[in-house]
Amino acid sequence: MTDDDNWYSDDAATLGDRLVAARSAAGLDQVELATQLGVKVTTLDAWENDWKEPRANRLQMLTGLLGVSLRWLLTGVGEGPENPEDGTEISNDVNDMLVEMRRLRAQIAKSSVKLGELEKRLRKSLTE
Repeated sequence: MTDDDNWYSDDAATLGDRLVAARSAAGLDQVELATQLGVKVTTLDAWENDWKEPRANRLQMLTGLLGVSLRWLLTGVGEGPENPEDGTEISNDVNDMLVEMRRLRAQIAKSSVKLGELEKRLRKSLTE
């Protein structure tokens, strides 16, 4: 499977996206998972929305509770849930829209990194 075929690859999804997918595949809601982890629901929500990242010990707990590998949770490669299009019956139109949304998200993420690099260069040149 190529990265283009992997719904959860680093280019197509964030750690939060993969966390939501794994939680859903495990049949858990946020309250249940947060309780099992010993964290507040707001903390789990922040992880799932990529506002914050879990510490290493919580990542390890997540992999055990959700039945995914640490590598998959961090990168989308390895043991994790199947791609949604592989196990879900959806129309071609909806699938096309989801694929386009995924591509746009990847482009936005790359643009965000580039914007950050340009800001650093600008700040550096202003202080010289």
